[in-house]
Amino acid sequence: MNASMTPPFQTLLLTGAAGTLGRQLAHELGGLARQLVLSDLAAPLAARADALPAGAVRLACELSDRVAMRALLRGVDAVVHMGGESYEKAFDLVAPANIHGLFNLYEAAREAGTRRIVLASSNHVTGCYGVDERIGPDAPARPDGNYGLSKLFGEGLASLYWDRHGIESVCLRIGTATPAPIDRRSLSTWLSPRDLAQLVRCALTAPDVGCLVAYGISRNSRAWWDSTAAWQRLGYAPQDDAEAHAADVESITFAADSAMARCQGGSFLGIGPFDHLPPDPQPQETPR
Repeated sequence: MNASMTPPFQTLLLTGAAGTLGRQLAHELGGLARQLVLSDLAAPLAARADALPAGAVRLACELSDRVAMRALLRGVDAVVHMGGESYEKAFDLVAPANIHGLFNLYEAAREAGTRRIVLASSNHVTGCYGVDERIGPDAPARPDGNYGLSKLFGEGLASLYWDRHGIESVCLRIGTATPAPIDRRSLSTWLSPRDLAQLVRCALTAPDVGCLVAYGISRNSRAWWDSTAAWQRLGYAPQDDAEAHAADVESITFAADSAMARCQGGSFLGIGPFDHLPPDPQPQETPR
């Protein structure tokens, strides 16, 4: 954005700002608002302080704390929501942030008069489709686990708050958002760093989006997901193609007879069930 132009937002909130994608976006979004607010849990926000832009306001907040979320959203025009659990876990570990916490976010946004939310949904909402199928955002949901189910809830919440309260949302079913593809699967699912930045900027600034679902990937030749119509509404034109990295990762595959190889959700289909597994209290970050 030209420095002489007026930013489209007075106050823009980025949740999950200390996470891998949050840290990247924190440096991309400042020009869209007069004030950028960065939020995450207190410990990671402090630990990664040096990786965040110095001019932004930093506020620690638990998504599951409804009172704190009301305070966090006060005066916020738009939200990029990257917070929450990003890994397949037992439902009781996913629900506090991804279900209760997201409800708190939308309720706080309604009370604050927030105009738009860009929501990090996930390709795992449709992770049980086969790798031989090509689908779009209108295909029926087929979540591949508790994490994907929580993201489907988020998309439903976004729809409700658009229809009932007029809060616009763009639900981005983010693929494998890594610096480069990591395996054969990601030749279909990769989202490059610069395409991620462009996609989020478009999702924030495109006019009249209502409640829109779009897959978040680069222009991959092997893509399983057709988001052409949604991308056109957003004005998103991805620049990168995972195929440029094919020689490096083509041989990195899942076992041929496994659900991980047969279905689009990949490694998440190899996690669980959780009947006899102890809770994992350690935060994890993993390619989506």
